Amino acid sequence: MRLGVLDVGSNTVHLLIVDAHPGAPPLPAHSRKTELRLAEHLRADGSLAPAAIDSLIEVVRASVRDIEDFGATDLLTVVTSALRDASNAAAVLSQVAEATGVRLTILSGDDEARLTFLAARRWYGWSSGRLLVLDIGGGSLELAAGSEEAPTVAFSLPLGAARLTREYLHHDPPTAEEVRKLRRVVRVAIGDVVGKVTRAGTPDRVVATSKTFRSLARVGGARPAGDGPRIPRQLRRADLPAIVDTVIGLSAAQRCDLPGVSPARSRQLAAGALIAQAALDLLGAAEVDICPWALREGVILRHLDHLVPDWASTPIGATLPTVVG
Repeated sequence: MRLGVLDVGSNTVHLLIVDAHPGAPPLPAHSRKTELRLAEHLRADGSLAPAAIDSLIEVVRASVRDIEDFGATDLLTVVTSALRDASNAAAVLSQVAEATGVRLTILSGDDEARLTFLAARRWYGWSSGRLLVLDIGGGSLELAAGSEEAPTVAFSLPLGAARLTREYLHHDPPTAEEVRKLRRVVRVAIGDVVGKVTRAGTPDRVVATSKTFRSLARVGGARPAGDGPRIPRQLRRADLPAIVDTVIGLSAAQRCDLPGVSPARSRQLAAGALIAQAALDLLGAAEVDICPWALREGVILRHLDHLVPDWASTPIGATLPTVVG
């Protein structure tokens, strides 16, 4: 079957269309990314500005056209931090549904962590043992750990790279005082949940997803995305002090000259680097493996898990259907 998932995030609205069926990896057929930066359009009262709502409606309409043009049968939707936190979220969802016919689904932060964990588990398999999965988004940081497909613990913290850039880094490049204050805020917040994560057991593998981690790994020497998703990529904690110093010492424009850093994300990479460094330091991770699958793949895999053939739920003792080869 061909289906799509529309991920409405704090920075980007991303449509991914895949060919997929239960028991097989989803194969990308089409991708559309639109930088809406919804988090930057939250007003003082916490509501999403009308202009941003209009832009979101246009992107959803374009996604519907893509779904039709590429022959997809289903559209799955997830809304994460920026719109999830908006005080007028319900009204925005109603406007989008009325204008486009698409009902966007708000995902809780903990569920976002669980679905991202599922994607990492399926990518690395059972041989990876206990996983710890980290994801830095625009509005939040997700952490999940466990030895099964469902994590034992899953958390979402308001430590997204775009959110913290907007709240703490007002100069370009940031001042030493801004960096010091943000570093303290991030480490206090992560430190508050470290005990809960570590009580779930020592991870056999630490995994990171998201554009922020991929960019930091590229700055640290990892292979480019163009080499393919199956190339192993890591970000080492020992390399992070030099990476952080480099990133925070440059302006947003200068960061675009670093490998793997796009103009769209260069401004928030300083905050992202501080979040990544704090997470690896406080969780005691020597390195993280960069996983090419994340939330969107988790949503697709969970959807496919529910498409179980009739014989799979046959009661014990019943006769299974004959399969003719």
